[in-house]
Amino acid sequence: MIDKSLPNHVCKLEKALYGLKQAPRAWNARFSDYVANLGFVKCNNDHSLFVYSKGHEQAIILLYVDDILLTASSPALRHTVATLLKTEFEMSDERPLCYFLGIKIERNTKGMMLSQSAYAKDILSRMSMQHCKPFSTPMDLKSKLSQDDGDRIHNPTEYRSISGALQYLTLTRPDIQYAVHQLCLYMHDPRLPHLNALKRVLRYIKWTLDDRLQLYKSNSNTLTAYTDADWAGYPDTRRSTSGYCVYLGDNLISWSSKRQPTVSGSSEEAEYKGVVNVLAETCYIRNLLLELRCPITTPTLVYCDNVSAVYLSTNPVKHQRTKYVEIDIHFVREKVAMGQVRVLHVPSSSQFADME
Repeated sequence: MIDKSLPNHVCKLEKALYGLKQAPRAWNARFSDYVANLGFVKCNNDHSLFVYSKGHEQAIILLYVDDILLTASSPALRHTVATLLKTEFEMSDERPLCYFLGIKIERNTKGMMLSQSAYAKDILSRMSMQHCKPFSTPMDLKSKLSQDDGDRIHNPTEYRSISGALQYLTLTRPDIQYAVHQLCLYMHDPRLPHLNALKRVLRYIKWTLDDRLQLYKSNSNTLTAYTDADWAGYPDTRRSTSGYCVYLGDNLISWSSKRQPTVSGSSEEAEYKGVVNVLAETCYIRNLLLELRCPITTPTLVYCDNVSAVYLSTNPVKHQRTKYVEIDIHFVREKVAMGQVRVLHVPSSSQFADME
């Protein structure tokens, strides 16, 4: 808007309107200030998490844009906090948790199940593959994708959109994490083999449409991690891919598949970098649980199927082939020396993070 009488003037924003760039930050600041007045403390490890603790009473608020998840140690405290929030913000749903950010939560005698079957069906519909022939595996590990193989596809935007949607689906589907990671490496210039690999993942999703992630009721707070690496598995740069999965008690709570930033000179080095990655994740989880008043007192167990990488975590001798990961070595050894971590060997047959 331009005022003809005052062409050099601009409007001063008195209130953040929905859709403006300032709106998300203004909303988050307003919400944070209000819950701070109620006694909530923002977590240092996750700024979208707010914790209230007083004696044996505890309440937790998880904020994602304008979606709020509230839980408390007692129904009375939960009702009190919800009532106070309603006086300041417009809230429309106070029912028991059923859906959150497209994830369906179903309670059962063992605990609860998380599923994204509706979201998976929507992805298949967007690719017109609702009635496609299902496949029992998400990808072919014998053939490696390359960035220059095949012709460019006609609609790269669709490839990028579906690949991004599959990334969100991995929130409850760790079985497709590695395959989706491989697809996302070629979003900048997708080729025909990449599109065929994408469709194979969708055929696998069709086969496992009703798969869900079970979370169990458990008093165990032991943290156990499994890590593995695919040495020099990327044919274009010969970089390795490392993956891990982390269990809290019997519950799978974190998983990842990531391309390593540098080339590893040996399988020992590649596996050890995988140990470093999962150790960083477990440190974050331990710190987050400490803020939630659920401290872990036992050492984190990290299982790796490479004996040399296990020895490297405690052996202070520097090896010629691993001198480029000196900082990482000190990081792991320090945690091992402090007693917070134990790196152990596990047979490949019992390696849960094995990508093959």
